Amino acid sequence: MTSQPWLVALDIDGTLLDYDQTLSDAVRDAVRDVRAAGHHVVLASGRSLIAMTPVAQLLGIETGWMVASNGAVTVRLDPSEPGGWRVTDTVTFDPGPAMRLLHAEMPGARFAVEDVGVGFRLNELFPEGELDGEHSVVDFEELAAGGEVTRVVVRSPDDTSDDFHRLVERLGLDEVTYAVGYTAWMDIAPQGVSKATGLEQVRERLGIDSARTLAMGDGHNDVEMLRWAARGVAMGHADQAVRDAADEVTGTIEDDGAAKVLRSLL
Repeated sequence: MTSQPWLVALDIDGTLLDYDQTLSDAVRDAVRDVRAAGHHVVLASGRSLIAMTPVAQLLGIETGWMVASNGAVTVRLDPSEPGGWRVTDTVTFDPGPAMRLLHAEMPGARFAVEDVGVGFRLNELFPEGELDGEHSVVDFEELAAGGEVTRVVVRSPDDTSDDFHRLVERLGLDEVTYAVGYTAWMDIAPQGVSKATGLEQVRERLGIDSARTLAMGDGHNDVEMLRWAARGVAMGHADQAVRDAADEVTGTIEDDGAAKVLRSLL
């Protein structure tokens, strides 16, 4: 058991799980051994809470912390709680203005707002398997006027990631934080919220020195987290913008790059 634990923040998709949603034995065992050594493994994802808990179970993590919804939701894992978790912090915003601007430009886009711990309300169902939990389809205006939320997901199959970036730059969505995925998918969060802001809350709660923070990820929504960590590690398949935000680059998901970095703590 280490006397000076690290806070180890781990992205899920493309870092721990491959694109077929498979967790390798090497990565699972490395996570287990790092936790057994006394370090704090914190899953940090754009996924919703209910999409993260199965991953925690796969990794054998029953206690500890998770940062969900790109930093808007902080969760304490505790087997004594209903469902095995308790939401400790949420950051919300009024999604209406941003949603209406985007809807006017992309009338065919699908919008979903998160109901934390339950699922999503949507103006149209997303393809099977893309969103977890219960799904409730409502009119777009009801969705936009439904009050404060932690996260909005926008999906537009007819547009590319570059289209999303150009549109956001043109519209100037100043009151929110956004992250564009590799496909035509965008997450919208409260202004100033990122995985890094959620992780900083966890770090303070745990009393971990900022010099003993490690973060690993592969996507654009990991950039702030990689910069926040004393040791930011980009996956080998990450694009240049993500690599530039990191202190080092490990192997790809196919090479079990995450396992190699985790074992460096042992």
